[in-house]
Amino acid sequence: MNGVQNGAAAIARGIRLDLQKIAELVVPGSRVLDVGCGDGALLYHLTYTKQVDGRGIEISQEGVNACVAQGLSVIQGDAETDLKDYPADAFDYVILGQTLQAMREPKTVLSQMLRIGERAIISLPNFGHWRLRLKLLFTGRMPMSNALPHSWYDTPNVHLCTIHDFVALCEELGVTIERCYSVSAQGRIREIAPKSSAANLFGSEAVFLLRA
Repeated sequence: MNGVQNGAAAIARGIRLDLQKIAELVVPGSRVLDVGCGDGALLYHLTYTKQVDGRGIEISQEGVNACVAQGLSVIQGDAETDLKDYPADAFDYVILGQTLQAMREPKTVLSQMLRIGERAIISLPNFGHWRLRLKLLFTGRMPMSNALPHSWYDTPNVHLCTIHDFVALCEELGVTIERCYSVSAQGRIREIAPKSSAANLFGSEAVFLLRA
């Protein structure tokens, strides 16, 4: 393995598992918009390993500053209000990692993503995981996990859903699910059928590749 490959592997190890899978789905040289890009970890990874034409939008000034310091093209903005300003078909991929559940209008955001991008890639926590079900059943309190680490009173997540809930939303919008992956609590990633009951029960997170 040469130096470039070693560097790419090191970057990949430094980002979340769902972002690693998202990066694998992106074709090299693509036009990419990373919505809610945070500190730019995924954008940097894609730029370094896939030579993408990458852009980002991030609501926090701290995140924007971190991205710009890495030489990334990121603007400050709110996806819920600003995605409408992007022209149709401006990107090959629009990415939203672990953020849809924090949106006030997730249905609108998903529609906008597939308007401005040929494909959308979304990762989200699965509230249907068996451990969460058991915690709610036996404790009577809102459950927490590695994928959902916040208490009910300070969580940014306002629209929690299961894998099956998200699949139903895609069907309602006429969105095609091209690929779907579950991420287990142990960090195993496997491709699944979107309506798999086992995946909805055992996957702590999910990654979807979508097209309109």
